[in-house]
Amino acid sequence: MSEHTTVTVTPPVHYFGSAVALVTTMNVDGTSNITPISSTWSLGDHYVLGIANGNHGAANLTRTEECVINFADTSLVERVERLAPTTGAAPVPEQKRQRYRSELDKWHLAGFTPEPSTRVAPPRVAACPVQNEASLERALPLDETFAAYDVRVRAVHVHRALEVPGTNHVDIREWKPLYYTFRRYHGQGEHLSRTFKAPPRAAADQVHPRCGSAAFPLRETAPPSSGESVSRAAPARRAPR
Repeated sequence: MSEHTTVTVTPPVHYFGSAVALVTTMNVDGTSNITPISSTWSLGDHYVLGIANGNHGAANLTRTEECVINFADTSLVERVERLAPTTGAAPVPEQKRQRYRSELDKWHLAGFTPEPSTRVAPPRVAACPVQNEASLERALPLDETFAAYDVRVRAVHVHRALEVPGTNHVDIREWKPLYYTFRRYHGQGEHLSRTFKAPPRAAADQVHPRCGSAAFPLRETAPPSSGESVSRAAPARRAPR
């Protein structure tokens, strides 16, 4: 018999914990939108984004097939929450009117600065320590409420403070991702251990900026500048559809 006793529950949401991302997309009028989401996962150079149907950012992504996935750290929690009850749509869609309000300049609202991207049109959120430029591969409707968007990373940018010099790794001692768990914001807990896949070297506690794996190495496209971020580009692939 198991030492643990279980019970069957029916939670209203299944947010057991995932990183908070700010997805930037282009509006029809040439301005840009920021969509905070809590449903993301990666595999290789792909991300799958879970977004509610009727979302303004999702409509932009479907139309333009481009976005930037900006991962926030714990220092940005208050600014992320400023965006949470807003939509870039005007007027506010019927299904959102009770809880959301229209906000056409989310950059100003959250105090964020846009940074030009290198491979896609939507700008990056300069304050976010990890910024993934991506193009849409396919969209999969899940039900009448949600859809999943498969995007492929085109370039990765990280704040210089996160880069392990001379490598394609992020120093996990510096990377403090913001997590969303059951509608609460959390930081990561203490470091516990390392997987057998971690490199057997002094830098063993460093992980790949996207998926914790060396299976998809990045290459530098230009010498690092003295600016805030260091950029890594994915190997050349077919152009977005």
